Amino acid sequence: MTSSTSAASAASAAPAVTSVDEVLALVRARGGRATPSRRILLEVLFESSDHRSVEDLACEVQARAPEVHLSTIYRNVEELERLGVIAHTHLGHGPATYQLATIAHSHLVCERCGRRIEAPEELFADLARAAAERYGFSIDPRHFAILGRCADCAQEARDVAGGGG
Repeated sequence: MTSSTSAASAASAAPAVTSVDEVLALVRARGGRATPSRRILLEVLFESSDHRSVEDLACEVQARAPEVHLSTIYRNVEELERLGVIAHTHLGHGPATYQLATIAHSHLVCERCGRRIEAPEELFADLARAAAERYGFSIDPRHFAILGRCADCAQEARDVAGGGG
């Protein structure tokens, strides 16, 4: 992997699955089973691009199938992540969130108001290149959020510091 493409390679490592049935075929091809609870979880994941914790996913799955246990959701999430179908992201101080790996992206998160900004991959290109060149290390900027202040909160802090508010 070249240094300029480390972040891009991490994103492209995800299998190019575009439907629940394609994922279930991948699961079966890798020796897994296409269970009803796995299908429901995949339907939930494909219906929205939002980031959701395991607990959020469990609520949505259990709204459709109350008998599905939280432990089943955790096992399925682990398996789907191992297969590269979903990716988890840490968006600050809460639990890890999950979404389809094919749409995973980087984030900037305001530590004051919680605003999330989807960051373009190019923003991390220099960091990825430097990490690879200096340390032989390949980063995945989709895995974590860069915490800081959004423009509004930064301006508010400047106003308060300057005595304007």
